[in-house]
Amino acid sequence: MGFLHGILGGVVGAEALSLIKGYLEKHGGVEGVAAEFQKNGFGQQVNSWISRGSNLPITPEQVHQTIGLVNLKDLANKYGIPVDKVSELLAKYLPAVIDKATPDGKLPS
Repeated sequence: MGFLHGILGGVVGAEALSLIKGYLEKHGGVEGVAAEFQKNGFGQQVNSWISRGSNLPITPEQVHQTIGLVNLKDLANKYGIPVDKVSELLAKYLPAVIDKATPDGKLPS
């Protein structure tokens, strides 16, 4: 996940970088995360992150709905971040991370 350093380096602190990297690794990379959000009704947002156009936002509440409280608590405990902050950080940075990881408008194969 070296691409994360390039995408987020200097923009976010180490806690957000570690959180996002860990979340992506645990949930099947960009493909797995995209599928998880699509399955939970956020296909329009995910498709915008993958396409070459602008990224639609996602809210911390939508992240919570997709990931679930148990997974949020696991991430919070693992990275020492409050649960509500986990949702905020993922909502803030996942669109950019997935967008940058799919520069050709396609999921990596």
